Parts: sequence; C-alpha cells; structure tokens
Amino acid sequence: MEAIAVALPIGLAGIGAGIAMGLGASQAYAAIGRNPEAESLIRANFLLGTVFAETISVFGLVISIMLLFGRS
Repeated sequence: MEAIAVALPIGLAGIGAGIAMGLGASQAYAAIGRNPEAESLIRANFLLGTVFAETISVFGLVISIMLLFGRS
C-alpha cells in the first residue's frame, strides 16, 4: 500500500506536466506559424510556461520522497 502512496504523486505530476507541455508547445508552434515576427516573444513565454509545468513534476517527486522516507 505504501508503494501506491509513493508512486501516485510522481505519476500524476508527470502525466500532468507532460500534458501541459504538449498543449503549450502545440499552441506556441501554431502561434509562431500565424505570426512569425513575434517568435522571440512567443518562445520566451513558452519556455517560462514549460518551466512552471516542469516544476509541478518536481514537486510530485519531492512529495514522493517525503512519503517514502518520512515514515519510521
């Protein structure tokens, strides 16, 4: 049962971050296709959004580690 409690946060965080980054990338590429002159601004905002999405998966990892090693 502990294995499920440890694996669930990292799995859900990874799935959520993957979906968010995929949706963000598709929208960024579509926006660049429509307006190539704004590519640098779109890229900067896309990278910032990707960093925030990746942070969610890191938080999931931290929670999993805390659950794994927090019990004595």
